[in-house]
Amino acid sequence: MTVNSANDDADRIVSVVGGGLAGSEAAWQLAERGHKVVLHEMRPVKTTPAHHTDCLAELVCSNTFKSTETTNAHGLLKAEMRLMGSMILECADEARVQAGSALAVDRDIFAAAVTSRIESHPNIETKREEMTALAAPCVVATGPLTSDALASAMRERLGVNALAFYDAIAPIVSRESIDQSIAFSASRYDRETMDGASEEGSYLNCPMNREEYDAFISELTTADQFHGHEFDEVPYFEGCMPVEVAAKRGADTLRFGPLKPVGLTDPRTDRRPWAVVQLRREDKHGRMWNVVGFQTRLRIPEQQRVLRMIPGLAAAEFLRYGSIHRNSYLNSPAALTPHLSARDDSTMLFAGQITGVEGYTESSATGLLAGINLSRLLSGLEPALPPPTTMTGALYRYLREADPKHFQPMNANFGLLDDLAETIRDKKKKREMFALRALQATAEWVERFSLSTQQAAH
Repeated sequence: MTVNSANDDADRIVSVVGGGLAGSEAAWQLAERGHKVVLHEMRPVKTTPAHHTDCLAELVCSNTFKSTETTNAHGLLKAEMRLMGSMILECADEARVQAGSALAVDRDIFAAAVTSRIESHPNIETKREEMTALAAPCVVATGPLTSDALASAMRERLGVNALAFYDAIAPIVSRESIDQSIAFSASRYDRETMDGASEEGSYLNCPMNREEYDAFISELTTADQFHGHEFDEVPYFEGCMPVEVAAKRGADTLRFGPLKPVGLTDPRTDRRPWAVVQLRREDKHGRMWNVVGFQTRLRIPEQQRVLRMIPGLAAAEFLRYGSIHRNSYLNSPAALTPHLSARDDSTMLFAGQITGVEGYTESSATGLLAGINLSRLLSGLEPALPPPTTMTGALYRYLREADPKHFQPMNANFGLLDDLAETIRDKKKKREMFALRALQATAEWVERFSLSTQQAAH
């Protein structure tokens, strides 16, 4: 298969660094478009604490790609990826095991299928070696366990503050699920910016009286915690200590820390609350709100149970759950372009969890798009990004527009999408409309930019 190129770049050998989900997908997309690809994977020459085989695309944490229903954010993302021609999802279908509406796979069959496809492709050469430097054209998809040497090369190339090595994530809830009769909008001491807007875009504040606070602390300190694999165990730093660990230091620890009520007045009582849980805007449209200071190792059912004790969050819809674990990821809004390349070289692209996405499907989607866009760039075309009405496009928009000062990894969720033109109260109906709009937009985008491998070949 050959691609008509606008310049000699189309004939250059392309490097893909990392043989996980994103790297394998990127290598396949490039190879299918006629590019000669060298896929560099350091295993088994250098192993990681998480991996147990030398197969490409080894799944290390779970065997499920989550829901296939398009009324679920992950299901919608997968439906969009199928329209783009995802190889990873084709292999997942081959390895699928019974799990209801979830796309669960036999890990060994799945990894073997991906490895077979990559190693048998005439345009892909697989090299088992550790890469310690970056050279364009390339896709870097090394994941959260990037080797120290390559991580140092990234920091040197992209900037000293571009790469984080420790991930402390607080939960995010949807704005429409917050009880506005309880939560109130205010910054401490009513500080305002010069243009009259509240400082930090204002906060939503969930006030607690003493009884509510004491009951909350009691449940928080006794809730069941997640204990990860050895590779996931990390020391706690004061700035990102789990909220349940901080609470065990004393009943008033949180009340004098992230839940301090000073400078805030509850408009219902016209008094300062005993404690206040603050929520910070996570997106410019104000649809996603971060529960400030609540990085946690509580299990998901416990996060749901305990955090819904917070006044105003009784019906909270969690768009992302809190976690604390070892992780390497780039500060994409600060360091990368909209198509996730280095700012000084559009053909040095990044994909997968290293870009600040969470989850198998999200990682695969960025690899798919990286392969497509690097092929376009090498053929003299501009990169193509899906519209923000799609889940893929909305995820890329988040990586582009999130606040660099507070940037944290993100999974696919409906809070990322532009709202519908009409107001729909029924949640299921609303998500059906989101999905209909997204899939139509994806299909039109694929056709407009000739993004299928068959179209790209001619």
